[in-house]
Amino acid sequence: MVKTILLSGYKSHELGIWDQKHPGISVIKLALEGRLRTLLDEGLQWVIIGGQPGVELWGAEVVFSLKEEFPDLKLGVLTPFLEQEKNWKEERQDYYNSIIDQADFVDAVSKKPYIGPWQFKARDEFSLDNTDALLLVYDEEREGSPKFLKAAADKRTERGDYAVFMITMYDLQTAAEELQERERTDFY
Repeated sequence: MVKTILLSGYKSHELGIWDQKHPGISVIKLALEGRLRTLLDEGLQWVIIGGQPGVELWGAEVVFSLKEEFPDLKLGVLTPFLEQEKNWKEERQDYYNSIIDQADFVDAVSKKPYIGPWQFKARDEFSLDNTDALLLVYDEEREGSPKFLKAAADKRTERGDYAVFMITMYDLQTAAEELQERERTDFY
């Protein structure tokens, strides 16, 4: 049973998404919602993210909307280091802080500001150690930053003590078609 899941995926810039009005965000959120609903029916209690712009923050929004129906669902944010948002644009910082303010748990794995890339690896390892599974928006044919987290999770899967759930480009295409169908139905 998956009680705690690590949710991650592409950063917004890896998907060519530069603002919060991009139509692709709704597609990603719908795909995440579908997968999280299935996991909630099976006993999911916690969703953990690293707080990175893109799939992780959009996933947090999905968790917040699901809390209306599943009030026991919790969101944890485990950042790799302190002040990860410090050099982001103000609009992105405001969005990030709105997520942080609503989260049930927030902490930094490294108790210092950014020092080096090893802090991301340390956060990934700590997060994998403290979750039952990974929910990853990622496609093997479109590499990006999630490949490192997936590789670390795959090692655990080989040992038989961890699960990896993928949302691929095919899943996103299916979600896009579902969204279009809903919009057509709502129109008439």
